[in-house]
Amino acid sequence: MQIDIGLTTALRLVPDRARELREAGFDGVFTAEAAQDVFAPLVLAAEHSDLFCYTNIALALPRSPMLLASTGWDLQRYTEGRMALGLGSQIRPHITKRYSALWDRPVAQMREVVESIRAIHACWSDGTPLDYRGEFYTFTLMTPMFVPEANPWGAPPIWLAALGPMMTRLAGTVADGILVHPFSTRRFLDQVTRPNLAEGIRRAGRSDDDVNLVVNAIVCAYRDDAEREQAIRGARFNLAFYGSTPAYRVTLEAHGWEDLQPQLNQLTKEGRWDDMPSVITDEVLHTIAVVGSPAEVGDQLVDRYGDVADRLGLSVPYAAPTDLLAEVVEGIRRASEGGQDG
Repeated sequence: MQIDIGLTTALRLVPDRARELREAGFDGVFTAEAAQDVFAPLVLAAEHSDLFCYTNIALALPRSPMLLASTGWDLQRYTEGRMALGLGSQIRPHITKRYSALWDRPVAQMREVVESIRAIHACWSDGTPLDYRGEFYTFTLMTPMFVPEANPWGAPPIWLAALGPMMTRLAGTVADGILVHPFSTRRFLDQVTRPNLAEGIRRAGRSDDDVNLVVNAIVCAYRDDAEREQAIRGARFNLAFYGSTPAYRVTLEAHGWEDLQPQLNQLTKEGRWDDMPSVITDEVLHTIAVVGSPAEVGDQLVDRYGDVADRLGLSVPYAAPTDLLAEVVEGIRRASEGGQDG
């Protein structure tokens, strides 16, 4: 199981941060579509380390698949095959109000995004005439001057972020991997994600080996009281923010906590952001997040996901020292090897 972490530092600091994370034992880094560009940090991370790099996620719906195909192709060549194009749909308000882009039937649209990127890459790889005609996208023009240099590492894998059943089945049908949202639990993974992923794989006549399972987990690790307070405060706010979103209610429903979603959502509408963490009980915190010392976190992560995850992404919603993160990685490695502290 490969271990990854989010790359959230300012762009000018990425080279040093990438080297630090590699020295801390991480195998890969990922970027999110948040307060900075999702692709630029990966170029610097790849230049200054041998980390595997992927977007987790790049928003597909506000972008043309042609642009995504081009960026993915360039990054695959630049990293010499050490990258994946992680795509997601986001939720309606962000797509329509933050990006002023189309939100119609996101699952059907995402299918065409993946299919059309594949058609474009096939055109560039082996000269297959570009002739993709869908409901949302049509690509029929590719003159020689717009064909990029050959890519000896092949087209980049496409990973699809999914939480709900329909998008999860789509990931099994068309993607090379699924990015499991950090607002998830092992119960949700077993009851919702894996069965729907398997159904999509079955419908497409594929094998489980065709789809990487990339699990993201909210980590709340600490070594003393000061670190504990900071970690738990960050984790509670992160969980409250996710929990306020109607689309993420499905995770809460799996545990009988669905009433938390409208309560949290109302607090966001009232602008009472500081009150939201108090809604997250200890039970919710410890069920969704992974909480404890670095060794305890390592044990819990392996116990929860070690038997199913191909890659494990750590979502750390607070300023965790690098040496603490290194201890978490060490704890995961030790637990994976069956070792026990003491």
